[in-house]
Amino acid sequence: MRFILRLAGLVFSAGVLANAVGGAFAQSTYPARPMRLVVPFPPGGAVDILSRTVGPKLGEALGQQVVIDNRSGAGGNIAAEIVAKAQPDGYTLLMGYVGHPINATLYSKLPYDVVKDFAPVTLTASSTLVLVSHPSLPAKSVKELIALAKSKAGQVNFASPGSGTPQHLGGELLKRMAGVEMVHIPYKGAGPILADLLGGQVLLGYISLPAALPHLKTGKLRALGVTSSKRSAVAPDVPTIAESLPGYEVDNWYGLLAPAGTPKEIVNKLNREIAKVLQMPDVKERLYIQGIETLSSTPEQFAAYIKSETVKWAKVIKDSGARVD
Repeated sequence: MRFILRLAGLVFSAGVLANAVGGAFAQSTYPARPMRLVVPFPPGGAVDILSRTVGPKLGEALGQQVVIDNRSGAGGNIAAEIVAKAQPDGYTLLMGYVGHPINATLYSKLPYDVVKDFAPVTLTASSTLVLVSHPSLPAKSVKELIALAKSKAGQVNFASPGSGTPQHLGGELLKRMAGVEMVHIPYKGAGPILADLLGGQVLLGYISLPAALPHLKTGKLRALGVTSSKRSAVAPDVPTIAESLPGYEVDNWYGLLAPAGTPKEIVNKLNREIAKVLQMPDVKERLYIQGIETLSSTPEQFAAYIKSETVKWAKVIKDSGARVD
């Protein structure tokens, strides 16, 4: 009996060792087939441009094709659900954005958990938003805008591409921090906002800096401030809103996420390779032209950042009463 038990123990140990070696071998050969990068918006936007710039370079570095899969809808929730429910093997990835933690509170019910169902890989880039005005608006700075809003409570309007968007919540954050009342006017996208801003139908709005730049240069629009914590390298003469309202920050960031349970070795490998890609001069230049600045982080830093952003936007959403469903 003792012989049989010893034999069984040896067989069990051999099986454990074989599984461990097999798992290590699988990870060392990753990736062994094409990968899918799920993008939560249609082609043409900043997230798509970033993904189509980084994806092929990452594929070259890893020796496998990276297929861009645009799955737009529901503020990014459709794409996020696909990745959350995918096999945690490193072959299905998500190019997430600031809406990822926002959606945790904005939607009353999600088919996934923003934190628990993902393995953060790295921050990849950011592109700031900018608060712009029609030249006819009396306020020429954020300080003057706050004074105007206080003197005319509830009479100053600001436009955004829709309720719950980072642009909308950026306005709500300004209202809360400055202690002013402004009326939100939701539009169905950035195009209609820009048209009405240029035509003077609406005098104040949040839009992306790349979309605003041509009109800032001609003087058809005025930049009151960018929403990032530091001035944009693309428009260094435009002050940050935080220079007038300390602590204000809305970073329109992007970052790579994998399904929860993805092996740490794979997450680290992706992190290292993407960091190299983002430092390539041609990558940085192409993104810079689009108003996108590259970033990098450890998986742990990115995970902590997502948690802090979730808490931050939960407060703003609660105070504003913003809801999508």
